[in-house]
Amino acid sequence: MFVRLTLWLGGIGTFHIRRVGRSGIFLIESLACLLTPPIKWGRIARRIQFIGWQSTGLICLTGAFTGMVLALQGYNTLKRVGSEALLGPLVALSLIRELGPVLAALLVTGRAGSALTAEISIMRNNEQVDAMKLMGLNPLRYLVFPAMVAGVISLTILTWIFDVTGIFGGYLIGVKLLGLPSGTYFGEISRYLEMDDIVGGIYKSLSFGLIMTWICCYKGYYTGIGAEGASKATTQAVVTTSVFILIWDFFVTTVIF
Repeated sequence: MFVRLTLWLGGIGTFHIRRVGRSGIFLIESLACLLTPPIKWGRIARRIQFIGWQSTGLICLTGAFTGMVLALQGYNTLKRVGSEALLGPLVALSLIRELGPVLAALLVTGRAGSALTAEISIMRNNEQVDAMKLMGLNPLRYLVFPAMVAGVISLTILTWIFDVTGIFGGYLIGVKLLGLPSGTYFGEISRYLEMDDIVGGIYKSLSFGLIMTWICCYKGYYTGIGAEGASKATTQAVVTTSVFILIWDFFVTTVIF
């Protein structure tokens, strides 16, 4: 009984270690395409259009309402201690340091990351990936690397769009609805917002973009067979990416802030 349990646990551990190693090799081989030309700029541009441009509306809408909610909740809290003037820094710092990068990454994962996984899964099951290998083409260069570059670029830009719309949404609530002076709102932001906060938000958005495309492309590339395998890969990609983003956010926040 003890031997069987040991073998079972060892098998599970070996399986997961192999998966981690395979995903790491997948990432390294994909990034190595940056050092070996040609770089497919056209495919990168199309991926930026898909991941970034098509997500702009969702990011703007979500960012604006996130800023509004922060302003409503923050104003009532600050009012209890007579610090309503700090509403602007509360909204701006919350968005730039945490909510902007994290929520933007989660939204893009749900919209574009899942689509990337499903697309590569279908190509894998239709043997299009194998056909590319037979033609002497590297699937990672054509399918994965452009998505990684586009994800890093797009998510960084989308995060800042999220931040700006969120700050403007907080302005609408704090100034137009609750009566806070406009100069106080923006003046206190410029007073308390530091370059380290901005740089930290940039670091997070860059790393989240790489994590999202890495995991989503990996799950699609090593998908199961048939429609069931593709659906499982898509679900696993979204869940795993979301968890990794939150875990990595904790570690980055610990180091930077």
